Amino acid sequence: MPLPLYLLALAVFAMGTSEFMLAGLLPDIASDLGVTVGTAGTLTSAYAIGMIVGAPLMAALARKRPGRASLFGFVLVFLAAHALGAATEGFPVLFATRVVAALANAGFLAVALTTAATLVPADQKGRAPAVLLSGTTVAMVAGVPGGSVLGTLLGWRATFWAVAALCLPAAIGIVTGVPARRGQKDAAEGPTLRAELAQLGSPRLLVVVLLAALVNAATFAGITFLAPVVTGTAGLGELWVPVVLVLFGAGSFVGVTVAGRLSDQRPGSVLAVGGPLLLIGWPALAVLADRPVALLVLVFVQGALSFALGSTLITRILYEAAEAPTMAGSYATAALNIGAAAGPLVAATTLTTAAGNLGPLWVSGFLVAVALLIAFPLRTVVAAGRSSEALR
Repeated sequence: MPLPLYLLALAVFAMGTSEFMLAGLLPDIASDLGVTVGTAGTLTSAYAIGMIVGAPLMAALARKRPGRASLFGFVLVFLAAHALGAATEGFPVLFATRVVAALANAGFLAVALTTAATLVPADQKGRAPAVLLSGTTVAMVAGVPGGSVLGTLLGWRATFWAVAALCLPAAIGIVTGVPARRGQKDAAEGPTLRAELAQLGSPRLLVVVLLAALVNAATFAGITFLAPVVTGTAGLGELWVPVVLVLFGAGSFVGVTVAGRLSDQRPGSVLAVGGPLLLIGWPALAVLADRPVALLVLVFVQGALSFALGSTLITRILYEAAEAPTMAGSYATAALNIGAAAGPLVAATTLTTAAGNLGPLWVSGFLVAVALLIAFPLRTVVAAGRSSEALR
């Protein structure tokens, strides 16, 4: 894989750390800025909404600019938002910086997914998003726990400054390592924006976007509420929560790495094997959550399966949206973040039911079941190889 891909993944690592780090910082933020923890929690919602709206919006605004210039600009905006957030004394300003950071994150990922696909041969398009998404998985393994520790020792502002600092080498790497042009026709010479948006009317593309959103919703429904499962159902101490999250992140890294090598040539194999296993895994985790060893093993396995399927479906979106070369990445980004926003909302409704802490895990299983029910009759679409080849 070319070096520029890894430079893009470094930026994705910084952005992924920022997206997930707030879970351990909210009490400190609330106390420092004089708001309730519930109010501080709206920062997470603001970021999710910014990501969903920002993916197509920022990609549309950046489509006439070279990929390198757009990526560099998004990283600088992201850096500035975190510097301002770290320095502010008012919650409204911090809230606004989270929205701006989310827009920059969404725009960067949308353009990066499209750009990455042009940096590799046509038959390796699946490995390119896998490398990018590995930045997110490493953020879950190292960035988020590291940010939590830094916030505990030096305060939440130090974590924001650290994320801003991570953007500097990423920005330099983009300028020096990413080609000025993506190797595609300029937007003015290629399809119009209207034509690219019209691709969303393709039933094949809509099916894959829906499946990617459902799988990601299942992932975030389960992982968002793992802490009470660890400390309550499993009876482990609070220090085990970051350990479990690191295990999930390590599994997700394995998942995107393996799927990246298979999703171009044999996506059907990934989905046919991984889908049923993922479906079985979430209920198994709910049933065996009171057994710490089983919990730790299953968390790792579910991380691997979730991201293997998720990254494979992202690759399918890029293939099915090939006629939308500047907007395809935004469709993939939007699918990921719709799932990330919707999954926890649905899962939260089960916490007050008889299922209690285990409710979100059952929701994850249900969402995967829905995805498989949709995918099975349409498996020739979902599991097709490059450019809609027949089912293998």
